[in-house]
Amino acid sequence: MSTDAEPAPVSAKPPVTLREVAAAAGVSVATASKALNGQGRMTAETRERIRETARLLGFRPNSLAQSLLRKRSFTVGLLTNDTYGRFSLPLMAGVSDALVDKGVSVFLCNVEDDQRLGQLHVEAMLDKRVDGIVATGKRIDRHLPVDLSNLRIPVVYAFTQPDPGAVGLVSDDAGGARLAVEQFVRVGRRRIAHVTGPASFAVVHMRAEAYRDVLNENGLALSEPLLGAWSEAWGHDAVARLFGKAGREGWPDAVFCGNDQIARAVIDALRERGIGVPDDVAVIGFDNWEIVAEATRPPLTSVDMNLASLGREAGLALLSLVEGHPAAPGIRKLPCRLVVRQSCGSPPQ
Repeated sequence: MSTDAEPAPVSAKPPVTLREVAAAAGVSVATASKALNGQGRMTAETRERIRETARLLGFRPNSLAQSLLRKRSFTVGLLTNDTYGRFSLPLMAGVSDALVDKGVSVFLCNVEDDQRLGQLHVEAMLDKRVDGIVATGKRIDRHLPVDLSNLRIPVVYAFTQPDPGAVGLVSDDAGGARLAVEQFVRVGRRRIAHVTGPASFAVVHMRAEAYRDVLNENGLALSEPLLGAWSEAWGHDAVARLFGKAGREGWPDAVFCGNDQIARAVIDALRERGIGVPDDVAVIGFDNWEIVAEATRPPLTSVDMNLASLGREAGLALLSLVEGHPAAPGIRKLPCRLVVRQSCGSPPQ
């Protein structure tokens, strides 16, 4: 027979009540409530003393009661059809970063490309009384497969095509392309090729136009962009087309790529041909997908679309609408930045 005493059962402590906070702070329950909600007239010292007392006791306000009091749920929804999260996850991090200090939670729903699934997610968000919705996608020239135009709650669009009269935020793709091509010019490259994605994408044309503009501004020979798939296979095929001609004189000395997968393949294909990067050919990608860019050899210079910053701005815009502040409809373009690594070389001494 064992003589060991059985351990006492563990039980959760009951939550600290507002009445306990008020008693510890030496004030009425009404005064404690007003202090914690930022309401009422009292000295700053009294308000701070009550808040510090609540913090030390571990008091947590009842979120349901708070919601009923302020007629808000302090939650927002993020809708996306970006199945892999390549664009939506950094954007969601930015939205959360903007709202967490305001006590607002964000939850993500992937609608894929299914209209019925999208409608189900929207109805679930409305049932949960979300304060608003951020809609995002995997390209800026397509609507999500769900109608968000008449929801009676604010909607902000980020990295997807907005409805007419709505607020939309996108990265400045043309500006990002300009950064890349100007960097090539800065490091002394003169025969600059452009390998990019399908003609059905609006960003392909925006970036190609910026590429042409920079070449014209600098008096450089223009070669027409090579359009293909957003894939490494296309990067290999493009190198065969650009560098398959006899004689180095006609080869590009720089390649601006429409995404990082194409750029990585271009670098690999050049290495297979005995062509050095960046000594013989400089390469720049687009997206700054770090898992790709940093693992490329040499590490890849790439245009970063600042998706976390884009998400932060979208979150703040939504919060402003939720709080009743009007916003001018239309699309705002936010700047990209160039992350310089070894693949583009250094300026001439």
